[in-house]
This record gives sequence, C-alpha cells and structure tokens, in this order.
Amino acid sequence: MPIDVTYNTSVFILSGISATWENRYIFFCISFLCYLLIISVNLTLIFTVLLRKALHEPMYIFLCSLCANCLYGSTGFYPKFLSDLLSELHVISYAGCIIQAFFIYSSVLCDVSILTVMAYDRLVAICRPLEYHAVMTKRTVTKLIAFSWIAPLSSMGFLVVFSSALTLCGSKIEKLYCENWAIVKLSCSSTATYNVFAYMVIFTYMGHAVFIIFTYTKLFNSSIKCIEDRRKVIHTCTPHLVSLINVTVAFLFDTMYSRYGSRDFPQGLRHFLALEFLVVPPLLNPLIYGLKLTKVRNEFLQCIKNNVNC
Repeated sequence: MPIDVTYNTSVFILSGISATWENRYIFFCISFLCYLLIISVNLTLIFTVLLRKALHEPMYIFLCSLCANCLYGSTGFYPKFLSDLLSELHVISYAGCIIQAFFIYSSVLCDVSILTVMAYDRLVAICRPLEYHAVMTKRTVTKLIAFSWIAPLSSMGFLVVFSSALTLCGSKIEKLYCENWAIVKLSCSSTATYNVFAYMVIFTYMGHAVFIIFTYTKLFNSSIKCIEDRRKVIHTCTPHLVSLINVTVAFLFDTMYSRYGSRDFPQGLRHFLALEFLVVPPLLNPLIYGLKLTKVRNEFLQCIKNNVNC
C-alpha cells in the first residue's frame, strides 16, 4: 500500500496523560486490572455458552459473538495504552496507528451490528414464537453472524485505505489512541472522497440504531396487553437496550467531538469520554447479560459445580 507522507512522517505523536509518575503508576495498575477483568468476564461468558448445550441457541450464540468483539476491540487499545502510561514519549508508528484505528473503530461498528442482529432475534422470538426455530436456523444464524462482522470490517477497511492514501502535513494526534479522522485532519490534500464514504458509514450505522429502536418499540407495543409477555420483553431486552444506549451515546460523542469539538473542552473530561466506549461496554456487556439472563447465570453456576465435566 503506497503511502505518500509529507515530512517523511513515520510515527505519530499521541496526546499523553499529563500526570506525575506516581499517578501514572496508579493509572497503570487500574488499567491493567481493568484489562484483566475484561478478558476474564468475556472469556467466562464465551466458554459458558460454548460448554453448556442448553445455551446453544441463537440468542446466546449472538451474545458469544458480542463478547468476542469486546476482546477484539480491547486488544487494539489496552496493550499500547498500558505501554504509554510507563513511557515518557507517546509515539506510535504509522502502520501501528492505522492498525489501532482499524481495530478500535471496526469493533465499535461490530458492536452496533451484533446488537442489531440480536434485536431481530428477539423480534422473531417474541412476536413469532411458533415460527422461531423455522426462521432462526443454523444457516440463518451463520449468515447473521457473518454480516455482523464482515460489513463493519469491510467498511472500516475502506476508510483505512482512503486515509492511508492521503498526503499528511503533521504528526500530532490529540487523543490517547489513534483514530482515522485524526489522521485525515492532518492531510494536506482534499479529503472530499473520504468524507463522503465516512458519512455513508455513519448514517448506515445510525440506521442500525433506528432499526433497533423500531424493533423494541414494536416489541413493547405488542406486549402491553399481556403481563407475561411484558415481563419477557423487559427481562430479555433490558440488557440489550443498556448496551445499545451506552455504545451509541459514547460513539456519537467521540465522532462528533472529533469533527466539531472545541479545544476549550477540558482535556481530562475529553480523555474520559473518549475512553468510555473502550472501557465500559467490554465490562458491562458480559456482566449485565450474565447477571440479568437467568439461564446464563444458572448454567454458569452449574458449570462451576460440575467443573470436571465442563
């Protein structure tokens, strides 16, 4: 992939955390424990689903995919961030920056896609229960999982290709990690083509969120007359809605601030909000699903009791 970069830019300078070394060590310990916790809770839920036959249903397979995506996105951020906390210079190679941006933002798009697929699954399960197994066959589930990964990875791949072809006039990125738009803003050449495709991607995934809202509006409306159906909707859909709101709000803030934000915005708060969607969803998703969904919780406890058989 040819890269034409003004000033022979081979590295980018990231905006680091302005803190004393003592505080950096504290941040490092907290971040390291957070990363270990993310790995632990997501792998626990994944293996619980894989090892318990009672959980070999579309809803839990999609949940497994969501947790795998949490691990994928976290891997693109935490190792580099932990290294930077113990470094004086916060630099990253050109290739490393492109790869990190791809990992982080394709993971966010995957999150939205998987939540969309899960919304469709709940719509069929609650509104068409007698047809559920006829509709959600193994082949359909495989196609939906493929869609929820291939479309985001392809979209982000195109954006990365566009940005890597730009001629750059700078090397400083005002974030703790790399993002594609931050690279594009350093361009000396026209970014019109990139902007058109980028907004197409943004509006496409906003459309996913609209579909999810429409789905749950329909589910709640269909369950108004029946208390049992209403409880079922609330029980299975609450974790989904919490995940959706968290990812959507955090992603929209990050996207809008990157493009239109003011430098007067406090740096500490800016860093916190930028990190929120990299920290909270990977921890929140497996915990709220594991605690809220009774079947997952029971199967996990059963797996612990019979760990020899697992």
